Amino acid sequence: MSRFTLGMGIYGIENLFGGDPRAYLQVARQAEQAGFQQLSITDHVVMSDRTDRYPYGEFPAPPEYPWFEPITTLAAIAAVTERIELSQSILISPLRSAVLLAKQAATLDVMSGGRVVLGLGTGWQREEYTASQIPFSGRKKVMFEQIDAMKALWRDAPASFHGETLQFENMYSRPAPLRAGGIPCWVGVKATEENCKLIARSADGWIPIEKEPAEYGPGIKRLRQAFSDAGRDPDTLAVRAHVPTVMGSDGAPDLKASLPHIEQMLEVGVTHVEILPIVYVREAAGLADFFASCVDAQRRYG
Repeated sequence: MSRFTLGMGIYGIENLFGGDPRAYLQVARQAEQAGFQQLSITDHVVMSDRTDRYPYGEFPAPPEYPWFEPITTLAAIAAVTERIELSQSILISPLRSAVLLAKQAATLDVMSGGRVVLGLGTGWQREEYTASQIPFSGRKKVMFEQIDAMKALWRDAPASFHGETLQFENMYSRPAPLRAGGIPCWVGVKATEENCKLIARSADGWIPIEKEPAEYGPGIKRLRQAFSDAGRDPDTLAVRAHVPTVMGSDGAPDLKASLPHIEQMLEVGVTHVEILPIVYVREAAGLADFFASCVDAQRRYG
């Protein structure tokens, strides 16, 4: 058994196929057949032209980029795959009703045979919240209460929940997810002391925005301690991170030079290694070699 789960971010894949979004289905099948165990899709509901406010460097896409809705897209992918886990990196959950998201995720989980992992976050663009008529302030509290409420709906029938931003009494939400304990919920927030406590209380995994193991390694250590303090086994903490990108002598991203960083990722506690084909592949014909190199790296370092 490998020491880590091999995942693929499918953002931008359609650009290798002339912009055809049906490429998501084709590439998901190919990745599963090659040996990938998880895939994730990125989310934006709407986008303003103020991408200059992106807090993590240069925003990777123009405002008009087609952000395909994650639950809908993953449902299509579920229909053409059998084993690969279906996730998001990330789904902006406060832009959605918690009870509706609970129903959508559970439905997808049942229809896919128990393959859903929710990767949740709060987003960063105020304009996206304004257009959705949802307050930007307080969105982190909303997200964590959503997780608690969804877990109650998946677990209990009827379910009740009484939070600061969300309340319901004796509500039924079926089908229930197939996975024991409900659908795993991972979150993409900074690993501050406060957030680590919230994650340990409500969530099941962490998706760091930082790129280097040396940057997010201390966060994993804090989270493992928070899990212990909350009475949870720290070995159950899932951490999904991207392989750091190493540039080659030609100035282009070098996959073979990047993959050895998996060793450092595992040393600091990463459990799910994610790689984006669009970073390294320039044409669809190159996907086969990309898949083979990544799966070989899992054998080598796993």
